[in-house]
Amino acid sequence: MKDSFGRIHNYLRLSLTDACNFRCSYCMPEEDIQCSPHEALIQTDEILSLAKTFIKLGVNKIRLTGGEPLVRKEAPEIIRQLSDLDTELTMTTNAFLLDKHFDLLQEVGMRSLNISLDSLDPNKFFMLTKRDAFKKVWANIMLLLENEFSVKVNVVLMKGINDNEILDFIKLTKELPLHVRFIEFMPFDQNQWKQERLVSYEHIIHEASNVFDIIKLPDAPHATTKKFKAIGHEGTFAVISTMTNPFCDSCNRIRLTADGKMKNCLFSKGETDLLSALRNGEEIEPLIRNSIFNKKKAWGGQLKEDMQTEESAVVDNRSMIRIGG
Repeated sequence: MKDSFGRIHNYLRLSLTDACNFRCSYCMPEEDIQCSPHEALIQTDEILSLAKTFIKLGVNKIRLTGGEPLVRKEAPEIIRQLSDLDTELTMTTNAFLLDKHFDLLQEVGMRSLNISLDSLDPNKFFMLTKRDAFKKVWANIMLLLENEFSVKVNVVLMKGINDNEILDFIKLTKELPLHVRFIEFMPFDQNQWKQERLVSYEHIIHEASNVFDIIKLPDAPHATTKKFKAIGHEGTFAVISTMTNPFCDSCNRIRLTADGKMKNCLFSKGETDLLSALRNGEEIEPLIRNSIFNKKKAWGGQLKEDMQTEESAVVDNRSMIRIGG
């Protein structure tokens, strides 16, 4: 699946639900939101059918996302079925329910997970998520590490909120084989994004290098991260610099929302309704190929190189929770 700029797409991010048991403001609008009714979601058999089509077209990695993917009651069956396909299967989760599904992950061989964790301070964690759940999330992260899972911790940095924890997260990698990934705050529908709340790649590396002896590590092909290591540390840290130092030139990602809309870019205005086409018995492959081919060069064709004037209100897009993490 190649777009008009020659980028090959082989990585599908598949959202199972737009529901979540946390309430992080950067992910969802502040006002109450209504989750999609169950019948509007891609059903288990439809997920399997669409996944097989994407794999046939060249996808070799599928990441399950949400919302929080594990709040969907069919998640165990979906995970089992997808694990039988010829592709790498992984997941992004807030880790709150991981202990309940740990045996399943072991059973299907899912050994790498991304965990969303934006603060190491229990009080700040509560402020960000509206849930008193830090101890349980941390216990589940330790459960994974104790069983030799590869764990990446995703930290969305916001100036004046958690940017003072950059060094604390890097200190975690001293003794723990964690891979911390600092994510630049991105604009989505009604998430109150402003340029002055952005903590940049340059700032993060400056802060880290003032305290630690850090080295740049090689980045994998199509990586969204710029990867580093503090010398003498067990783990690593990285920056996902979507806003200030984007990686659009090598992007290989496709997104499928929980209600079956394909997005060829996180910031794309356009969506392709694969679920309706599937239910109507239409050919899916041409729709996928057409969507990929028409992908914009960068940022879905929406954002400017100069972020100074951008606000989330000018971005024509869903909220993050309705796209999939």
